[in-house]
Order: sequence, then C-alpha cells, then structure tokens
Amino acid sequence: MARQLKIEILESAEFLEKSLKRAKNASQKERLQMLWWLKTGQVKQHHELGQLLGRSPATITRWLQQYRQGGLEKLLEVRTAPGAQKKIQGEALEKLKNRLASPESFRSYREIVEWLDLECGLQVKYDTVNRFVREKLKAKLKVSRLPNAQPKKDLIEKLQPIYAWQHSA
Repeated sequence: MARQLKIEILESAEFLEKSLKRAKNASQKERLQMLWWLKTGQVKQHHELGQLLGRSPATITRWLQQYRQGGLEKLLEVRTAPGAQKKIQGEALEKLKNRLASPESFRSYREIVEWLDLECGLQVKYDTVNRFVREKLKAKLKVSRLPNAQPKKDLIEKLQPIYAWQHSA
C-alpha cells in the first residue's frame, strides 16, 4: 500500500494560493503547489506528489523535511553556489583604483598586468584585467592620442613615388 503523508501545514490554503500566484520562480511555485495540494487534501500520498510535480520521491521527501525543519521560509530558501573568488581584491584593488584615478594612470592593460605582478604579486591574465577594469571598475585608461591626420598625410607623401613606380610598369 502507498505511504500516507503525515504532515501538518501551518499556513492557510488562502495564504498558500496567494503566495503561489506571487511566486517569482518555478522552484517556489512547485513547492508552494505541493503544500497547497496537501493543505486542501487533494493529494494524500507521497508518490502522487512525485507524479504530479514530475519529481522523484527523494526530492519530495527532502522538500517535506525542509518544511518540517524550518517551515515555509526554509522550504522556499534559494541556495546558490558562491562562484569563483575575485582575483583582484582587498589592498590590491584599492591600489589599482587609486592608480587608475591618478594623473599617472596606465597606458595599456598590459601595463596593468605587469604592475599587478610587480606591486601586488598577482598573476592575472590580460583578458581578466581588461574585463575587470572596463566592466567592474568602469575605468578608462588615460592614453594620450596623437592627431592622426598629419602622420597619415606624411606616410602617403612618402609612399607616393613607390606607388607610382609600381603601377607604371
């Protein structure tokens, strides 16, 4: 015979229904739906919940255990992986921010990579530095730009005799 569920749902059916309508993601909706079915008596057996939600019995058991231990808050808690630790942080980050804000800032991202290695002992890849400085720090490098018109004009004048000679033959 199928296993009967013995669990007391503390929230009212109306509260669960409203919460279900306001749920922000599918994970919360599934769990609230499960509680609502149990509270309204529409589902009475463990395997029925698994079939209706498309989840394994182990998942249903884990969800019910979370609810028993910490109530609705524990059941709806969203856990996320912490992700990788930032390469540039703490004192090195402060030094970098100060240097980027100073008049003698960096001329290239390669220069930042070398500076981080020498000043802070950090080996950070060029792409990481480039993305971090542009996207996270929203900083722009202070590169002095030469006017482009004159050097191009000089180059064209120097190459003109060679071009004419090659196309005359």
